[in-house]
Order: sequence, then C-alpha cells, then structure tokens
Amino acid sequence: MRAVLIAAKQLAFAKTRLAPALPAAAERSALACAMYRDVLAAALGARRPDLVAVVSSDPTLLEMARAGGALTIDEEYPRGLNVAVRLATELLIARGVTTVCTVLSDIPLVASEDIDAALAALPGSGNGVVLVPSRDCSGTNLIVRRPPAIIATHFGSQSLTRHREDCRTHGVECAIVPLARPALDLDLASDLIEFARSPSMTHTFNHLARLGMVHG
Repeated sequence: MRAVLIAAKQLAFAKTRLAPALPAAAERSALACAMYRDVLAAALGARRPDLVAVVSSDPTLLEMARAGGALTIDEEYPRGLNVAVRLATELLIARGVTTVCTVLSDIPLVASEDIDAALAALPGSGNGVVLVPSRDCSGTNLIVRRPPAIIATHFGSQSLTRHREDCRTHGVECAIVPLARPALDLDLASDLIEFARSPSMTHTFNHLARLGMVHG
C-alpha cells in the first residue's frame, strides 16, 4: 500500500522567515494555509497513492484534510517536523502502508503528476529511497521511502546531503529526481519573487495577488 504523507506546521508558527515581506502574522498564516491547500489538492489528485494522510497539530488544517477524505494524524502539539513525520510513519506502517511519499506543505506548485513521478522512480522491487531536491539542491521537498522507515527524515538545513549520507550508510538504493514544480518552496522573500514570475492557478498565487504582491 502506498501513501502520501503531508507534514504541516501549526499555522500560527508557519513561515516566520517571510516576516520581512509579510510582517503581519495573520498574513503569513493565511499564506501557509493557501500553500497547504495546493499541496493537499495535488496529493488527493495523484493516481499512484492508495492513501493520503496529513500530520499536524493545527485543527484547521486537520479539518480541511478530513473534509477532503484524507487520514488525519494529530500530533497534539508542535513536536518538530522530523518527529511528527516519524510519529505519522509509525502509524501508517501499523495500517499496512509499505511505501510513503512525504511531501512538505510549502511547495504550492507541486502537481499530482509530480507525486506520481516520485513514486514511479522507485526501483521495480525491493527497498529504496527517492529524493526530490529543493531549487538550490540543499533541501529535500519530497522523499519516498520503501519500506517507510528505511531511513529517518532529516528535514532542515542541508537535508538532501543528510538523506543521501543516510542511504549510503545503510546501503539503501537512492535516486535523486529533480522536478521543477515541487523544487520551489516558499521560505524567503526571494522565493515569493520567483513564484510570482509565472502566474498559476493556485490558491497561493491568488492569495498573493489579493495582497497586491503579484499581478495575475
């Protein structure tokens, strides 16, 4: 059984590094929610997964996931991204999940086809890991693991290198799959500028347009 797992921070604590561009915490929360909606839609539309799950401690995000038919995993309080993913992975394994594609909630251009492509990049049989890097090739924006706990996740600074090193240490086959749409995560003001270069039919673009930050 294949699952997509979306890991999402509480809205109140999301996107603090965007404060120079969005000083109001409410606007950063609204942007984080818009990005989450785009990622959730992509996950629910993917063909290869048998299940979509969301791990978060934010009641609004969990309710949106339930309304869309996703499995919700309430981490109860902010535990940190990697701890939340580990908790959710253990619960998915208990449900019989054999492959997990973990997706971050701040990559609003990701499409269903990108999730399917990442899952398809696994070797035909056996264990393996697929890494979809961030735009600067330092981070990991999607990771596919079969079995789901074959390596731990290391989301954060230099996560791509850390994931690759973990695979080498454990003798796990690892594929790096560059995908343009999920490569763009919105963490900094410069990311917003890059995102605004190409209008998109996303909640995120519409939200930024309403703020007057892009022109659609």
